[in-house]
Amino acid sequence: MPHINLPELPGMVGLLVQYPHTAGPLNGLADALLRGPSPLTPGERETIAAYVSSRNECTYCSGIHSAVAGHLLHQEGKTTEHAQTDQKMRALLSIAEKVRVDGRSVSPADIDLAREHGADDKTIHDTVLIAAAFSMYNRYVDGLATLAPREPEVYAQHAKNLAEGGYLR
Repeated sequence: MPHINLPELPGMVGLLVQYPHTAGPLNGLADALLRGPSPLTPGERETIAAYVSSRNECTYCSGIHSAVAGHLLHQEGKTTEHAQTDQKMRALLSIAEKVRVDGRSVSPADIDLAREHGADDKTIHDTVLIAAAFSMYNRYVDGLATLAPREPEVYAQHAKNLAEGGYLR
């Protein structure tokens, strides 16, 4: 049961519908981070968002962004195991984890490791900003106790729409 009056829509969707004045900026940020210019593919960026959301135990955001990541990674010719098998992604997820907990814990060694595996300044920037933003999104969704379906199929159709249409529709 949400803490405030919201439409019976899951997670961020209910918040965006109820509060359209913040929907534009929140969707604009998500679209810029997850679909804008970046050396990381959309699937890799969605993977970072899903990872942070999962580690923050945000059921809705983890469910939707995992489904979007899976859809996009498949289109990109990658498997969902890409984050575990690609050294650059592993280094970036390590940075994302530190940002999720306390951004000040990211060390020069973390950055050096990511660079050794091919990350440039923009890649590192995007990783940090995605991790920080999704920690905020997760706290927004969970702090208001929005609806979070448990069934993966609930996320599948919405994920397909986000994967194909982005966040500005």
